[in-house]
Amino acid sequence: MTLLKIQNMMSNELSKRAFLSRPPEPPHEFLLNDPTDSIFIGITKLFGVPFTWTYANVTNPHIAVVGITGSGKSFFVKTFLLRASYVWNTNAIIIDWAGEYKGWVKQSGGTVVSLGKGDYINILDLSGMKPLDRAKQISNALDILTDITDFPEQRRLTVEAIEQAYVNFGFAMASTPDPNRDAPTLKDVTKLLEEKLQEGTYQYPAELENAIYRLRQFSREGEDYFARKSTIDIGKLSSSGLVDLDLSGLPDEKFRALAALFILQTLKEKMRVEGWSASKGIKALVVLDEAWKIASDERSDAITIIREGRKYQFGLIVASQNPTDVNETIFSNVGTTIMLRVRFEKFISYLQGSLNFSNFMRSEISKFGVGQAAIDMSFQTSVQFPNVFILDRIVGEIPLDVYTLTVADILNDNELADKSIPRDYSFEKIDLNSRFVQMNLASDTITKLFAALDSKNRIVDMRMLVQIFLKENVNKETILIFMRSIGLPDTIISRALIIK
Repeated sequence: MTLLKIQNMMSNELSKRAFLSRPPEPPHEFLLNDPTDSIFIGITKLFGVPFTWTYANVTNPHIAVVGITGSGKSFFVKTFLLRASYVWNTNAIIIDWAGEYKGWVKQSGGTVVSLGKGDYINILDLSGMKPLDRAKQISNALDILTDITDFPEQRRLTVEAIEQAYVNFGFAMASTPDPNRDAPTLKDVTKLLEEKLQEGTYQYPAELENAIYRLRQFSREGEDYFARKSTIDIGKLSSSGLVDLDLSGLPDEKFRALAALFILQTLKEKMRVEGWSASKGIKALVVLDEAWKIASDERSDAITIIREGRKYQFGLIVASQNPTDVNETIFSNVGTTIMLRVRFEKFISYLQGSLNFSNFMRSEISKFGVGQAAIDMSFQTSVQFPNVFILDRIVGEIPLDVYTLTVADILNDNELADKSIPRDYSFEKIDLNSRFVQMNLASDTITKLFAALDSKNRIVDMRMLVQIFLKENVNKETILIFMRSIGLPDTIISRALIIK
């Protein structure tokens, strides 16, 4: 018995020494870097060390950000972009699926490009690329977005028509193009296929008709967002400061994904042409937020940027509520992963399996409040401490004010029993302000709305919110648009609009 006690005492003492020699967060020399060449993120929870991020410490400058709505995800992205511009004069291109960032970009003095609302891009534009390479990229985008790979004859007809359109416009397929020559459009490609059909000599007319139909969905009148002369030069955006490419004006996911794929393709080629620069820390950061359609496909140029970006000083930031929407190649290759509050156990299990953190860390992530985060870093050199550590809070350029809208009081018993249905919706102030701006509310109305929400300690139920809106003369149609934009189903909206 005495020997057993001695062994237990020695084991306890050794465990303490192991803790002191290998603490559960990196030592300060890995966390606190040169402030002129790093970005301040926040304070570590355990030892209170200021954490400053630098691309020089990690295997690459790419970042994955995971967290539910209201956890601080977009707050982190905005803070990171601003500080990167201060430290390295880094450009930023946000591929903005839902128009979430455009209000903030305007307020920050950046440029907003609104596709579908006055701005157009011709996806056959070459931006210095050889026509043969662009034709391959367009066919690759159609492979990702449609089922054309199941119909090889239709694919062959489409590729041939794209190549012929370039030839008809005076381009040599394998040569660097004349930058002053206008490129053809998808309408020109469709016209070539239509002429072939009218000739009546092709032996598989049904295949030809289907190839035409496939292209017409992107070139018909009123939906020809990618089949007209470009109003913007995508190739110049990577050197234009802070840019928001707002895709919310496009009609559906397929159109948004086509725009995003074209943008990524062009930025990737721009990255390769410019090469490495000794005087620049990170030239440009490309942000994909909830862009699951292109972040999940192995054929997307998001994967190419992940694999090649470091040597060209390009960084990719991928943000998502659902980590399983992001291709595992991205998770396995990003240098830094930011994990904010994650709602579902299956998502935490996916992250734990991918990043191999402890059950203690898993428990902490599930309890995070707004702005708290676990950081996983893939350091350049082999280290003798855990790669994952906790930040007490992400510290931003502005206070992280959070407003919570609750719906628990209007859920029925079945909905309350369903744990997958959110009980509340939380928003950072800057995000909520952007939503109000997008509703075309006057600035004085927005000020009054926030004053009313502040008087309720920033937590209100949906019916109370409706009353606040109505008091400030916001009509019910606008209220309905707001509620749908945050993801409320119509069955719950109808109950929220009933004011007793």
